[in-house]
Amino acid sequence: MNSTAPSHSRNLRIGRISLPNQIYHVTVATQSREQVFADFAAGSVAARCLYNQPNHLQTLCYVVMPDHLHWLFQLGSTATLSQVVRAYKAKVSISLGRHIWQAGFYDHALRVEEDVIEVARYIVSNPLRAGLCRKLGDYPFWNAVWL
Repeated sequence: MNSTAPSHSRNLRIGRISLPNQIYHVTVATQSREQVFADFAAGSVAARCLYNQPNHLQTLCYVVMPDHLHWLFQLGSTATLSQVVRAYKAKVSISLGRHIWQAGFYDHALRVEEDVIEVARYIVSNPLRAGLCRKLGDYPFWNAVWL
């Protein structure tokens, strides 16, 4: 690769802004798409770390897939989007005792006209679409505030 060319993770940051009270859908993948969270203990750690977030965000829903995370949250006013994701990734990696994440992350700031509940349904139905379960209630690593 040309050393002057920007890395893929750097390209993900182009145009990224952090707005207080904005709702974001973030996707974070494991390094080389390793199925780290197919292991129940590792998946539990990833899910638990979503609940141990400082008061600068509210998790609305999430699903931890074997090799990635979908996370819908409302950002508070004291942290940036990048700070929140970086802190989460570090917390999970430290808890598991190894680096597990790809550099960067994908984010989508929900627009006013987007239905938050529909986005949440899309997120939590990922295990169904992937064939990991027949009923969402059978999949252990998801949650939504509307339950």
